[in-house]
Amino acid sequence: MNDIPNIINDLQNSIDFYAIVFCIFSALSVGAGIITVASKKLMHSAVALLFTLFGVAGLYVLLAADFLAIVQVMVYIGGILTLIIFGVMLTSRVFDIERKTNVKDSVSVVAGIVLGLGSAVFLAYLFVSTKWIETPVENIPTETLPQIGTYLMTDYIAAFIVAAVLLLVAFIGAALIARRKN
Repeated sequence: MNDIPNIINDLQNSIDFYAIVFCIFSALSVGAGIITVASKKLMHSAVALLFTLFGVAGLYVLLAADFLAIVQVMVYIGGILTLIIFGVMLTSRVFDIERKTNVKDSVSVVAGIVLGLGSAVFLAYLFVSTKWIETPVENIPTETLPQIGTYLMTDYIAAFIVAAVLLLVAFIGAALIARRKN
């Protein structure tokens, strides 16, 4: 049992292990993302979105961002995706709504292509021109959760309270809209 931390440390020190796992999670995220966008069936897109979000959570783990990985799994996979799947299942019997979207306006297609290519060129420029900070492996924290908790309750308490109040107002508004009778 005591050998497990040593085995994990040996695997973490191996650059090949990280490269292989990174490639697996990246391929999972990108491949499932493409399926999410390209699928014609809404339930298939929702399931592919599950794998996309899981791949992103795996990338957070590789970045030693344990808090973000946990939030990704609990909030996005556990909450948002469940809500999407239930919404799809509950509204799949609606037959009066036309579900097809046929883009016949060539101006819209051209504008979309230009916007997409412009965004890709801009992001590529940012990627190339940014001076990336390289941190030695020894300086990477093993746990980020205690630091985040300390920051949220000391330096960023005002932002934390404002976010909590805004979420409370949003929940109350959603409840009022849901109760309103038409």
